[in-house]
Amino acid sequence: MNNGEKEFLVQKIRTQYTEKEHTQLDALKELDTRVKKPANIFAYVFGSISAIVMGSGMSLVMTDIGTMLGVENAMIPGIAVGIIGLLMAIVNYPLYKNILASRKKKYAKEIIELSDNIMKG
Repeated sequence: MNNGEKEFLVQKIRTQYTEKEHTQLDALKELDTRVKKPANIFAYVFGSISAIVMGSGMSLVMTDIGTMLGVENAMIPGIAVGIIGLLMAIVNYPLYKNILASRKKKYAKEIIELSDNIMKG
């Protein structure tokens, strides 16, 4: 290992143990995360639930789960549950966009001010 590699390795290890200074760029990244994270979490959770609902409807139609649950003809309830899940999946993206837009509107002033300060130096 040559001297340059040793210095790089030492510096890499050393930076792990030094306290990092909180900069305006870090604050801007945190604000951006604060805007996007709730919308993303909602979209993932709501999308997963809608997929489960749609899959439950498909299972009622395609398997004998309905007869095990005591439903004589599971085709109609299965189609209804599947359509509900499909509609939930369809509205997921517009809901996500609305949540994101409202959060952007709420934090826009702070983000613009902070980014202007960073750009000016």
